[in-house]
Amino acid sequence: MSKERIGFIGVGLMGHGMAKNIVEKGWPMTVLGHRNRAPVEDLKARGAAEATSARDLAEKSDIVVICVTGSPQVEAAVNGPEGLVSAGKPLLICDCSTSEPSSTIRLAAELAPKGITLIDAPLSRTPKDAEAGTLDVMVGGDPEAVERAWPVLDAFAQRIVKTGPVGTGHTMKLLNNFVSMGYAAIYAEALALGAKAGITPAVFDSVIRGGRMDCLFYQTFFKYVLERDRDAHKFTLANALKDTTYLAAFANAAGLANPVGAAVRNSFALAVNTGHAEDYVPMLSDIVAEMNGVKLVDS
Repeated sequence: MSKERIGFIGVGLMGHGMAKNIVEKGWPMTVLGHRNRAPVEDLKARGAAEATSARDLAEKSDIVVICVTGSPQVEAAVNGPEGLVSAGKPLLICDCSTSEPSSTIRLAAELAPKGITLIDAPLSRTPKDAEAGTLDVMVGGDPEAVERAWPVLDAFAQRIVKTGPVGTGHTMKLLNNFVSMGYAAIYAEALALGAKAGITPAVFDSVIRGGRMDCLFYQTFFKYVLERDRDAHKFTLANALKDTTYLAAFANAAGLANPVGAAVRNSFALAVNTGHAEDYVPMLSDIVAEMNGVKLVDS
């Protein structure tokens, strides 16, 4: 049986690896051009075609995977001028972005009468995992649509977890990022406090690493802290602020007091508003240290 045609929007840090795995595992693929031509040209060399617009991509696809910054970009790709909807044909859309759950639920309801099914399939892990095809995926949506999308998701995932109806994937993603960004804020503050007291990052790490508080996120964070590897965890502070802001809106809509979430968000708001939006999450450690008059590395 022939494989469905896949469209892909958003071949950036995460999307390039995902798309690479899909096309290399035999799916016919069309990608939407990007201002950064390198990943587009790489995918074309692997056999992908390039669309001139989201509408053109929809006309050439059965399933469309979207991996962009957040809800505004998803809605623009779907409903904007020359968007996916303008093709006027049935589609299955898999939103792998970190989107706002309320937007996802509303958009799915709007698209259904037009013959377009939307499921949310956000991601966990790093761009290196995207390249290796070992991402974690949280997927919410109609069970039949999820089963249809499963082989495509499986092309770039090592683990897929069904979370429930549409919107629950993005809800779980916000909870996941709240935990991870919470760790990042705690690590940064603990390191600064340690530096004030004469505890070096190396000493801190010698206690935490291998103990009960060790984890994969800790290890990528500290690969930057100790080795100064800028690419250890390529997730920007701007995206961290976006996700914790989405979480705040979600908590507010649910009528939930979330003082810890607010504190975590403010850590990233402070970093972004002092000119560090495009730095990566582990670099928060340097920012917090500098604001407190200490350094984590010798000059």
